[in-house]
Amino acid sequence: MNLEKVRWGIIGCGDVTEVKSGPAFQKVKNSELVAVMRRTGELAKDYAKRHNVPKWYDDADALINDPDVDAIYIATPPGSHKEYTLKAAEAGKPVYIEKPMALNWAECNEMIAACKKARVPLFVAYYRRAQPRFVKIKELLENKMIGDIRFVSTTQYQKAKEDMKNSKNPPWRVQPELSGGGLFFDLASHTLDILEFLLGPIKETKGFSSNQAGFYQAEDIVTGTYRFQSGIHGVGNWCFSAFEDEDVNKIVGSKGSITFSTFGDDSIVLKTANGQEQWKFERPQHVHQHLVETIVADLTGDTNLCPSTGETGARTNWIMEEMVKD
Repeated sequence: MNLEKVRWGIIGCGDVTEVKSGPAFQKVKNSELVAVMRRTGELAKDYAKRHNVPKWYDDADALINDPDVDAIYIATPPGSHKEYTLKAAEAGKPVYIEKPMALNWAECNEMIAACKKARVPLFVAYYRRAQPRFVKIKELLENKMIGDIRFVSTTQYQKAKEDMKNSKNPPWRVQPELSGGGLFFDLASHTLDILEFLLGPIKETKGFSSNQAGFYQAEDIVTGTYRFQSGIHGVGNWCFSAFEDEDVNKIVGSKGSITFSTFGDDSIVLKTANGQEQWKFERPQHVHQHLVETIVADLTGDTNLCPSTGETGARTNWIMEEMVKD
């Protein structure tokens, strides 16, 4: 596409849009947030007033078909991602959708097909792909700073949050009909996506999933192994009812290793025979902003700049499904 300026509409202006994403649409060059939607009209009206957005709606169809809206950001739970994507594609409007991309891989493929048929771009909010922190790790790998890559290990676990311990009324993130699964789908998706960004496509994967704590019906622990097309091996463990929090990824090569977290702000650590180097990056105020910049650049003429597309987002859904299907 070749828009002069991208005028955005948000479907689902909830918490994630307050700081992480919403303000980015106003701050990126050639981008503007012109409309927001939420099922509760008063909440949409309040959001629009606080963020200086001209229009608000309580009906998604009205926002999608607003002639002043060029592109749609879908920030609802995954259960409605397919529905709104198909409607936006039918209206001929590009889609930027929250992660995980959909409830399952089959839905992802339907969304990709619909956008291709309508000839509109489809982007997914795996925003770490564009953040300087992870771009730096990719640069270190491409420059062979750790030699030939052998394997990657991931350990991510955390204490069970109090709001997760109500099995009669659990948060939507652990209701599979709304989220696709448990916190593995919500959080591990970021790590698995960034590993594909850094190391290339995963060719095959196997895993085990269980519910150990019994706070809700969805899985609360997943352990998996995977092999990348390049021959690199990987192993990961995600647990959401542990005694403390930990978030560590380690890529090991023939000449060194790189250690980093997915969600933390701790330094990237490079270890080689020559010693240790570290790089510290400040968390962006609006974590989506770097990725939104690439999307806007795509939509205003500089195509194929965005590193997170429907195709890459769907791959992450496929990997997660493979790991929990035991």
